[in-house]
Amino acid sequence: MDHRDEARDFLSSRRARITPEQVGIPTFGTRRRVPGLRREEVSRLAGVSIDYYTRLERGNLQGVSDSVLDAIATALCLDAAEHEHLRDLARHQNATPRRAGMTVPVAAVRPELQYLLDVVTDAPAVIVDNRQDIVAANTLGWALHAEIVTGDRPMNFARYIFLDARARDFYQDWERAAHTNVAILRREAGRTPGDRGLAALVGELSVRSDAFRALWAAHDVRRHYAGVKAFRHAVVGPIELHFQSLELTEDPGLSLTIYPATPGSASADALRVLASWAATERIAERATGRATGPAAGPTTGRTAADATEQELA
Repeated sequence: MDHRDEARDFLSSRRARITPEQVGIPTFGTRRRVPGLRREEVSRLAGVSIDYYTRLERGNLQGVSDSVLDAIATALCLDAAEHEHLRDLARHQNATPRRAGMTVPVAAVRPELQYLLDVVTDAPAVIVDNRQDIVAANTLGWALHAEIVTGDRPMNFARYIFLDARARDFYQDWERAAHTNVAILRREAGRTPGDRGLAALVGELSVRSDAFRALWAAHDVRRHYAGVKAFRHAVVGPIELHFQSLELTEDPGLSLTIYPATPGSASADALRVLASWAATERIAERATGRATGPAAGPTTGRTAADATEQELA
């Protein structure tokens, strides 16, 4: 992703969605020639000159201060994820050429993280990288996403959502899942420029999926740390789970998500049925190529992230 092009398109798209009424600008019934705010209106709201704001919206964030970025974010009513994305774009434009062009490697999963996953026995738990590859999971995590396990490697949420027809049945609200996934990937593209694997994934999906291409063009970004997801699992049927995601600060590029069910609910019963089915079908072993259980020992072999790096080499 070219950060100048992204800054230009991101700022212009955010300006286009804001109406004058939202920011207290009277229109008095006048006919407006542009959707959303005019550039001069944004510059006035942010307290910068029209020439300076025009330079920013043309994609040139060189030398822009945090205080100006904050003022622009306020003027455009950016949420926390969008504000962070704008800061990321400016930060990478102002980095040294060597730093800006670096590929940020995704860490392999440490054995201790697999131990952590394995002690979570009553809820699905997965670890994903910044490309939305599933790089590790507990038994229920693999069972919940069994359709991805039987697909291509690496096991990737974005490819499943946009390239596997079964995803439209698995996600009860597929449109929301698709929009969220693209918004997460765009946020990651702003945070980790030079990631060839992420760029290749975006390029592949843009070519192969009209839906992905349309959502990518919207320039939406999102944090996705907590909420509720509704699935329609092929084995246990409808299931509604809470989710909580944590970025693993000691393992850059990786995040942990746990999906508990409300105690005593039908979804909690469904998870128990899912656990029994997973044990019978040996889903975790099919996903990882290793024995599971207390005597299995530490994770060995390549992770999905390792495989991706090797394919790109």
